[in-house]
Amino acid sequence: MRVSHLLDEKGAAVTTIRGDAKVADAVAELCRLRIGALVVSDDGVHIEGMVSERDVVRRLNDLKGRLVDEPVSMIMSRTVHTCIPEDDILALMSVMAERRVRHVPVVRDGVLCGIVSIRDVVKSQLENLERDRIRRSSD
Repeated sequence: MRVSHLLDEKGAAVTTIRGDAKVADAVAELCRLRIGALVVSDDGVHIEGMVSERDVVRRLNDLKGRLVDEPVSMIMSRTVHTCIPEDDILALMSVMAERRVRHVPVVRDGVLCGIVSIRDVVKSQLENLERDRIRRSSD
């Protein structure tokens, strides 16, 4: 199965935030949408970084309450592992496990076109296993 299949099922919408936005705004968006990460992008097309709940928690220890007034660019992860729609889900799972990332933006020709979370991948794999189980039981 390909990443494009996941995007077909879940949609290609990606929530982004500008690097100059305050961390408080990022936290509010994460909570409001009940998601774990935002792509940092000033134009909504090109990836500058990612900011996740983990990034917030790790910096909170250092900066305490001052963190909420800092720009997202101060705490974002600048190294972003991406994939393309044609990538295989199993290969993506390996990247997520090896790199210890839970969210992978999908790019096509350098342009942001979706995002895949570990939840999306696990859900897809469980659905595949259930389809296989049903198929085997009907044989």
